[in-house]
Amino acid sequence: MANVSLLEWRRKAAEGTQGISNDDIYQMIESAIGGHGLGGRVLDYGAGAGNLTRRLAMSSRFLEIHAADLVPAPEDLGDVWIQQDLNESIDGFDEYFDVIIASEVIEHLENPRHTVRELARLCRPGGHVIITTPNNESVRSLLALAVRGHFVHFDKGWYPGHITPVLRKDLFRMFAEAGLQPLGFDFTRFGALPGRPALTWQKVSLGLLKGLRFSDNVLAIANKPTS
Repeated sequence: MANVSLLEWRRKAAEGTQGISNDDIYQMIESAIGGHGLGGRVLDYGAGAGNLTRRLAMSSRFLEIHAADLVPAPEDLGDVWIQQDLNESIDGFDEYFDVIIASEVIEHLENPRHTVRELARLCRPGGHVIITTPNNESVRSLLALAVRGHFVHFDKGWYPGHITPVLRKDLFRMFAEAGLQPLGFDFTRFGALPGRPALTWQKVSLGLLKGLRFSDNVLAIANKPTS
């Protein structure tokens, strides 16, 4: 268990992010859910302000919805909320969930391999794990790394919220190490230009530039085999 001072540091970092992602990320997640026909019990792992949790509830796809985060539950989500430091393990839900979504949370946590093992433990055989995180292989992020020595979403403006950058290769390897079968990657249809975050590649190219090099966020999905 983390000591009090470390827990307070993690709490302040979590509160500083406001726990909100943008609609492009939520739409990418919803597309993955629909494309794979997912349903059953779902866990919004790293729920933040609860925006994704509410969207999952409104979709009517899921029989049971839970949300977990270090911050206290929003008033309307108290009955589904697990207040938990996600750097530590969640007890009591081994192989319970059909779908686990960790949206923009792995980069906030100290040990991404522990995180993926935790998601695999919580996921039932035959279930699915979805992770989204900043895309550190975009033109913008790679240019920031070459010029400033860090990925674009990990500079001082994002710290101490964003502390752990991962790449597609990392996610693929961590899935395999945790006994999950990687199914593929997707990208948001939103990618800011280097030095011009108010402009997107999609706007200046009329939608032609997209995918790995021109998206700010990546989604990885994996399945937990039944045997």
